[in-house]
Amino acid sequence: MWNERYDTDDYLYGTEPNDFLREQAGLIGEPAHKVLCLADGEGRNGVYLARLGHRVLSVDTSPVGLRKAARLAEREGVPLETLIADLTEHTFAAEAFDAVVSIFCHVPEAGRPHLHRQVAHTLKPGGILILEAYTPAQVPRDTGGPDTPDRTPTAAELEAAFADLEILWSREFDRQVIEGRGHTGLGAVVQFIARKRPA
Repeated sequence: MWNERYDTDDYLYGTEPNDFLREQAGLIGEPAHKVLCLADGEGRNGVYLARLGHRVLSVDTSPVGLRKAARLAEREGVPLETLIADLTEHTFAAEAFDAVVSIFCHVPEAGRPHLHRQVAHTLKPGGILILEAYTPAQVPRDTGGPDTPDRTPTAAELEAAFADLEILWSREFDRQVIEGRGHTGLGAVVQFIARKRPA
């Protein structure tokens, strides 16, 4: 499905970073931190973080999307590492990343506990998680996001999943999400930020 969606000349969600990520990227810290971008698709968020000077690994299930991410990085003159992986199964190295960025990463409910454990596992002590996703309230809307609530988390789910982290921000609300052709209006979102406690 994603290969078909990304197999176009333009970028489905544009080439600019997500608004929430742009607002919160300073939490990652000084340049040259190692950042994991989940479900990074065509690379808009990973490339943005690379432009800030971070070392970025963009992960997605779609090789078509990641090839476009690599082209975008080349166009912007920044390095970007990519990895094709199923986030409901993939295992990341322990304490490997200073930050994990999860922007509209929507995986099936059955696979989210594994992904959430991996996020906590791969963050370094003091590392930051920055997440925005659509909630179940988004499903009936025609402005982007999954067509089934099975792929949409809630703030309560995230708070429970990351209870061992220091939760800095957790909020569900409606906001305008205008990102390319893929996100086109008022969206029901959850925004979530947490920091892994020092060892």
